[in-house]
Amino acid sequence: MSAADFAFLIAESDRFDWPLPAGLVIGLAVGFVIVWALTRHARRIAREQAAELIEVARREAVVAGEEIKQKVESELSERRAELNREFDRREIESEVRLREIRAHEESLALLDYQLEQRQERLNRENAAIRQARDAIRALSKSVRQRLEGVSQMDAEEIRRALREEVLLECQDELRALRRATLEKSEQELNTEGRRILIAAMQRLASKPHNDLTSTIITLPNEEMKGRIIGREGRNIKAFEAATGVTVLIDESPQTVLLSSFDPVRREVARVALDALIKDGRIHPATIEEFVKRAQDEIDLSTMQAGDDAVTRLNINGLHPEIITLLGKLKFRFSYNQNVLDHSVETGFLASMIASELGLDPNIAKRAGLLHDLGKAVSGELEGSHAHIGAEFIKRYGETPIVVNAVAAHHDEVKPETIYAGIVILADTISATRPGARAESMEGYIQRLGRLEKLALSLDGVQQAFAIQAGREIRVVVSPQTVTDDRAREIAKQLRKRIEAELQYPSTIKITVIRESRFTETAT
Repeated sequence: MSAADFAFLIAESDRFDWPLPAGLVIGLAVGFVIVWALTRHARRIAREQAAELIEVARREAVVAGEEIKQKVESELSERRAELNREFDRREIESEVRLREIRAHEESLALLDYQLEQRQERLNRENAAIRQARDAIRALSKSVRQRLEGVSQMDAEEIRRALREEVLLECQDELRALRRATLEKSEQELNTEGRRILIAAMQRLASKPHNDLTSTIITLPNEEMKGRIIGREGRNIKAFEAATGVTVLIDESPQTVLLSSFDPVRREVARVALDALIKDGRIHPATIEEFVKRAQDEIDLSTMQAGDDAVTRLNINGLHPEIITLLGKLKFRFSYNQNVLDHSVETGFLASMIASELGLDPNIAKRAGLLHDLGKAVSGELEGSHAHIGAEFIKRYGETPIVVNAVAAHHDEVKPETIYAGIVILADTISATRPGARAESMEGYIQRLGRLEKLALSLDGVQQAFAIQAGREIRVVVSPQTVTDDRAREIAKQLRKRIEAELQYPSTIKITVIRESRFTETAT
């Protein structure tokens, strides 16, 4: 009841003259006061609760706004980063394409320059030939006129005399022209012969070498051989099955031979067998355990070797699979030359050659390092190591320039850029430099003996000496039975037989000596 209602009730009671008891009036008043106080208190509590609800709603709205703001800012940041990455990727692609275009332009410019030089040389030679021909014709005409005027000989006698005089006067020029033609032909043949020889050496280098297909393990005592074999041969069978190598145990004292054409498997077997010998516990269970440890150790060593090679050449962006396969070259050899060291050396040489030519050394360095990568790929794949290596690096995102340089370094495919030629040259220099490829002493002595016997088998040869570690042979012929022309033919014949019948590194220089000495003693 409100105050207005209470006043209205009092007024109505006075109007109708209803006597109200004093206690009722007081009770009504007290009730009114209590109701009014409770109502006011309830309203205050409602206002406070409403204010609290409003404050909570306001705070929640602020927090939700902050979360939405942070989410929007995060999305904007991610979108901005994605756009930056896309921009960087396109910028790198544009730079790579620009480098390829520049490389093609430089290759075309170099080819144009070489064609111009060759055309100028041909023009000079043609001009010299025309000049000599005109001079001979003028001389022939003047001689003919002179003979016809002063002689009463017939036409046949005049032609004979004219021919003899022209031959006599032009003998020196004809001899010089013949010598130049022979030297030019011989130089072209030598160039082609070197190319064929290098290609043959590279193909042979990919085949297993007898000196590098086995590893000797030293044993502490003879008893260890029996422990390696095990009861009924179970230990040696388990070891061969786990490693994939052949264990040869013969009468050689305190030695065991590990034989395999795969150098990585052979190295795993060597490490595992050394560990088993040191541990002393040799049975199938421990063999599998130690082989697994050796495999992990060799994998780590392979990865480290690949990383070291890449670090030495300061090459970036190689795929991890390529680096791992590159490390496997550490265990492969070609004519006792480590293939990984040869690849690193080829990369350095290619980089220096490219720098001298004004080309990008990084591309040449990359192609030089990866050119023999196919030698580390599993032997089940068909094709040459150049083709296999090119397909492998192409699969992992290498540029077409590098792929073509790797595929063309044995002339199996056509070189498309000058970088392929640089890799071919660097590979040849690294493989044929002195000391690059060693050979056993027995094989070295046999090769020198075969070289001298081959020279002595030719008619007219008196003595033959292989010098310069078999890189040169000097042949002494009999001056009474061998003429100068025959000596030249002996040199050519010996060169052809050496190329057809012998296997040798680098090149062999052939020198034929025809010397006459006349001695008199005065008394």
